[in-house]
Amino acid sequence: MTSPSLIDPALPRVSTARRVSLAQFAIPLGLLLVTLFTTTAVGMRYMYDFRNGIAPLSSDADVLPYRWAFANLRSLTSGLPFSLTLIGILLTHEFGHYFACRYFGVRATLPHMLPAPSLSGTFGAVIRLRSRIVSRTALVVIGASGPVAGFLVTVWTLALGLSLSTYTHQAQLPRVGVPLLLSLLRLLHFGGKSGLDSLATPHPILIASWMGLLITALNLIPAGQLDGGHLAYAISPTFHRWSTRLVVAVLFVLGITQWAGWLLWGAILMTPAMRHPRVSDRSPLSPVAKLLIPASLAILLLCGTYQPFAGYSLLDILHAIPGHAH
Repeated sequence: MTSPSLIDPALPRVSTARRVSLAQFAIPLGLLLVTLFTTTAVGMRYMYDFRNGIAPLSSDADVLPYRWAFANLRSLTSGLPFSLTLIGILLTHEFGHYFACRYFGVRATLPHMLPAPSLSGTFGAVIRLRSRIVSRTALVVIGASGPVAGFLVTVWTLALGLSLSTYTHQAQLPRVGVPLLLSLLRLLHFGGKSGLDSLATPHPILIASWMGLLITALNLIPAGQLDGGHLAYAISPTFHRWSTRLVVAVLFVLGITQWAGWLLWGAILMTPAMRHPRVSDRSPLSPVAKLLIPASLAILLLCGTYQPFAGYSLLDILHAIPGHAH
């Protein structure tokens, strides 16, 4: 275990965080079970496409396949590789935050999964802080621990998903952005002898891992109260303020030209709820915190892609509307 003096010299060895009562497990457990079903239902369709050599999301039946899933409940377990992979990545991320909070004596809820009618069956997972973070070092460690933990799991699941996927020299996935980490792992998988367009039909574990990469990158955006925003604020409140403004401007440009989803993220970062709470203690960062900032930046660069879904920019959508096409 890392010595407390390396993380924060002012910390006592025993955490002051309160113990979790049995009653506090009820809501997280209920949300987890619902999310397990929604993600498994989506995973059933991804597995169906994989077994039949069909590219995912290539038909309308792949979008919100819950009615199809209810009609094929006998195949429910086929969706578990996708759901367990995605839930595992998300929970590892949030428990990274949770245990860091407990280490620093910050009260926090258990991770809450968020079931949703989406392409993944979830909107992710969250924890809520019940007390303030009082030091820059705690802010960095708590902010970075989630993405770092989730990233380590995702590297393993990506490698597994690649090994289970099928390959050809005619790619079927031109509409999905490929993060740098996935590109590097593909090169390693092929021994550097094959191009990056050789993936034909991805295994559901690979799809879940790709979603995990995207979620990790989104959380590390240096703005607002995202994990990356915590790191930016720990560097300097002034830096955080200007990085948030720059990020919002960049996201709106990307939303117009690359993927319309960035417009939503830009709008969210402009809301009052995303204003970062003040951290009064400006004492120097600990050695561990100083390492976590560049490590988090490296993870952002490895996991991020400016165009998660090609062909869905605001301009593309407008051009598809009758009367706007040229």
